[in-house]
Amino acid sequence: MGNERLVVIGGDAAGMSAASQARRRRGEDDLEIVVIERGRFTSYSACGIPYLVSGDVDGPDALIARTPDEHRKRGIDLRLGVEAEGLDLDRRTVEIRDLTTGRADRIGFDQLVLATGAVPIRPPLPGIDAPGVHGVQTLEDARELIEWLAPAHRRAVVVGGGYIGIEMAEAMVRKGLAVTVVDRSAQPMSTLDPDMGALVHEAMEGMDIDVVTETEVVGIEVTDGRASAVLTADGRFPADIVVLGLGVRPATELARAAGLPLGASGGLTTDLRMRVGVGGGAEGIWAGGDCVEVLDLVSGRRRHIALGTHANKHGRVIGTNIGGDYATFPGVVGTAVSKVCDLEIGRTGLREKDAAAAGFEFVTATIESTGRAGYYPGARSMRVKMIAERITGRLLGVQIVGRDGAAKRIDTAAVALTHRMTVEEITSLDLGYAPPFSPVWDPILVAARKAAQKVAEDR
Repeated sequence: MGNERLVVIGGDAAGMSAASQARRRRGEDDLEIVVIERGRFTSYSACGIPYLVSGDVDGPDALIARTPDEHRKRGIDLRLGVEAEGLDLDRRTVEIRDLTTGRADRIGFDQLVLATGAVPIRPPLPGIDAPGVHGVQTLEDARELIEWLAPAHRRAVVVGGGYIGIEMAEAMVRKGLAVTVVDRSAQPMSTLDPDMGALVHEAMEGMDIDVVTETEVVGIEVTDGRASAVLTADGRFPADIVVLGLGVRPATELARAAGLPLGASGGLTTDLRMRVGVGGGAEGIWAGGDCVEVLDLVSGRRRHIALGTHANKHGRVIGTNIGGDYATFPGVVGTAVSKVCDLEIGRTGLREKDAAAAGFEFVTATIESTGRAGYYPGARSMRVKMIAERITGRLLGVQIVGRDGAAKRIDTAAVALTHRMTVEEITSLDLGYAPPFSPVWDPILVAARKAAQKVAEDR
C-alpha cells in the first residue's frame, strides 16, 4: 500500500470530504486512506432526517450522497461498525474496536483527521433513556423513530424549540399526531431575537402546534416500561412519543483524553488550514465538522456551529492540504435557514445579545414587506430585522421570518456580512428585479435604507 497512511475518524460530511479530496490529489501508491466509522452509513444528509420521518423523503437511501461501496471503489479503506476508543499521539496510533465482534486493535497513522461530529444534548433526567424517547442525530436514530411510530400513537412532545425541534414538530404534525413543543427559552428559535421568535411562536400555534415556553423539563414519566409523559415544573404533558431537540455538543472525548486543544464550547481549535496544534505529537493532526470551533467573522470570536455546509468545506480544505495543495477556511457569518410547515426562517450574523456581548453599539431596523409585489394576488407578509453598528453603519446581522421564499433572501445579507459592507452600501446593490416576484424595493434594501437612516441620525 501507500508510503504514508491517513486515518480519518468519522465517515460523514467532514471526514469523507477530507478523504475524497486527498484521494483526488494522491494515488493509492502514495497515500493509504483508512476511514473509521462507528455507524452503518456514510456521506448522508442529517439535515434531511425530519423530512425522512415525515414521509416527504422516500427512505434513508435518498439522503445518502455516496455509499460506502462507492468510496471503497475509489481506493478508500472504509471500515463501518468500528469505533475509535483512544489516541496515542506519541506512538501515532488509534485504538479501535469492532462493535460487532468486540475485537480490539491498533492502527498507526502518519496523518490523522478528527471528524467525530457532535452528539445530541441529553440531560441526565429521570426516564430520559426510556423506550419512546428519541434523539434525531443519525440515520440510525431516524430509523428507530420511524419504527417506533404506530397508528395508535396520538400525541408527540418535542423537547426543545430550535432548528431540529421545530422541524421535528412539523414532521409529527405531518404524521397526524397532536404536537406540543416544550422549550425553556422565552420564544422558540432562540437563534433569533425574542421579537422575531415570537412570530415563529404565533405561526406554530396557528398550525395547531401547542408551544409551551419558559418551561423546564424535569423528567420523563414512564408507564409499562415506556415513556408516557413529559414532566415539567409547570405541569405534565402526555406523550406517546418524545423527541429531543435540545441541540448538540462537540464530540471531542477522544481529543480531550489525548490532550488536544479545546475551546470554550468544548470544540477543537484549529488554525486556518484546519490543523490542530502544530509541533510535538500534534503534528499532522487535522479536524473539521461539528467537532471544531470556527471563527465568527462578525464578532471576531470563536463559536461552535454544527452545520453540514461548514463540515463539507472543512473536509475539502483538509483534504486539499493533505493532498499537497494549499487551502484555508477563514470563518463563518452564521447563516442558516429553516422552516416549519409553510413558515420560513432565515438568519445570519449576530443577534442583539450577540452584538452587545461582542461590545458593539448598534441600531436595529425592522420592516414589514412581502415576497412579491403587493399588487399581485397571493402576496404574503414577511418581517425583516437588521442590526447595524452605530456610527459606522457596518452590517452586523439580519433575521427574516415569512413565507414565499422569505428565507432565501438571507443570502444577500450573508454576502454583505462576509464583505463587511455597511447598510449604506447595501442600499446601492443592484438586485434582480422581475415583477411580480421581486418588489421594486427588495425587503433587504428597504431594511437597509431604514437602518442607514438610523445610523445617519446618530452621527
